Amino acid sequence: MQADWPILSVLVWLPIAAGLALLMIGDRSAGLGRWLGVVASLATFAASVVLWRDFDRGIAVMQFVERQPWIGAFNAWYHLGVDGISMPLIVLTAFITPLVIIAGWTVIEKRPVQYVASFLILEGLMIGVFAALDAMLFYVLWEAMLIPMFVIIGVWGGPRRVYATIKFFLYTFLGSVLMLVALIYLYLKGGSYSIADLQAMPLSMREQTLIFLAFLAAFAVKVPMWPVHTWLPDAHVEAPTGGSVILAAIMLKMGGYGFLRFSLPITPDASRELDWLIILMSLTAVVYIGLVALVQQDMKKLIAYSSIAHMGFVTLGAFAAFQIVRVTGGTDGAEMGLDGAMVQMISHGLISGALFFCVGVLYDRMHSRQIADYGGVANTMPVFAAFMVLFAMANAGLPGTSGFVGEFLVILSSFRASFWYAFLAATTLVLGAAYTLWMVKRVIFGPVANDNVAALTDLNGREFLVLGVLAAGVLLLGLWPAPLLDVMRPTIEQLVQLMMVTKL
Repeated sequence: MQADWPILSVLVWLPIAAGLALLMIGDRSAGLGRWLGVVASLATFAASVVLWRDFDRGIAVMQFVERQPWIGAFNAWYHLGVDGISMPLIVLTAFITPLVIIAGWTVIEKRPVQYVASFLILEGLMIGVFAALDAMLFYVLWEAMLIPMFVIIGVWGGPRRVYATIKFFLYTFLGSVLMLVALIYLYLKGGSYSIADLQAMPLSMREQTLIFLAFLAAFAVKVPMWPVHTWLPDAHVEAPTGGSVILAAIMLKMGGYGFLRFSLPITPDASRELDWLIILMSLTAVVYIGLVALVQQDMKKLIAYSSIAHMGFVTLGAFAAFQIVRVTGGTDGAEMGLDGAMVQMISHGLISGALFFCVGVLYDRMHSRQIADYGGVANTMPVFAAFMVLFAMANAGLPGTSGFVGEFLVILSSFRASFWYAFLAATTLVLGAAYTLWMVKRVIFGPVANDNVAALTDLNGREFLVLGVLAAGVLLLGLWPAPLLDVMRPTIEQLVQLMMVTKL
């Protein structure tokens, strides 16, 4: 579909322009800056709703395509478009950002307008990453989005924010440099940065293997996969609540999206030969990182490790597809695994974002994230307790919530590849319930632990709005995933066909 108006450019540049305007306004009028930020983010979300409404669910081709010359000397184009994989992630980004701005309305006292501006600029860059159809444009936006997140953690983060910020930047930047090398090689070989051209380019097994490993370096760090996950807990702990929400809900999805857009279709033979490596890393994340989460005393660290474990399902669902085709000779299970990977990305964005919001609500009142400092919160904050228990149950994969749908699809598809894949993946249902319920039991239930808990006040209207909207999303996706699956299905079917092609 060709857009009648440049809707993707609006989605990319509206929040960036609003963020730059807010930087010019500065903190001379904090109230005006906050309201302009909310209006800009809601306008972006409204445009994403139009994108969802007008999206043709029956075709797999790129839609709402925009293409203009950009860097003629390198045949790089300003080329945007969406399909059933990228469009839901754009809508998720536009959905989460206004909630982040609203949640920080009175909490952020230092440079509040710059805080809002940073999130708006970050939103536009992230949407651009999901919409980019030119590999050079993708890379520029991929690297550019590190800057506002670097600022968010470095300016509004905790006492060890400098350490966490530098670690976050070095891990993600160094991995991305190898991706740039791979993209330049592909350009020199084929003369184009168009992602569609790269997907059609014939490559030897040696070329595919090296390119696959270069992509793996970038995308594994971003997911993050074991063993390159250690930057994430530090970044989460030191980031402000809004930074943790965006990091978990959106930025981690960049890695999963990169595997689906680049690794699988551009290097299908290498992906097929090295699928065991990704499956091993994924299952290690599910089991080992789940055990690590069990011993955490800081709520943010527990949820951060939980994110790593749950994101393991994304890569497991994607790469188990090759094993399923080998074992069954068909692609139905492969498509189910990719469906599960995509649903898991959207679901995890809602659940992890909601849990970090919940921790932020408690931290704003008691300035502590230590589980031992709480107990009996349900006695003084019953409405908040109801929300947190709901999100905890979703994190544990309770049927009826979004957390169940993606994990169930991945486990079911993994069973077609190997009983042991499914068995190890299913341990997350036990481990996830263990660490999540352990946290909820000690924080929410029991007698009031101390005078600080006794003095807590329940949710205000702003907090209720944010958590209520996220709760609605978790339940809606859990009870009625069909609209999301219908949007993705043609693109997933096409991706599976690309994965099965031999490019040697």
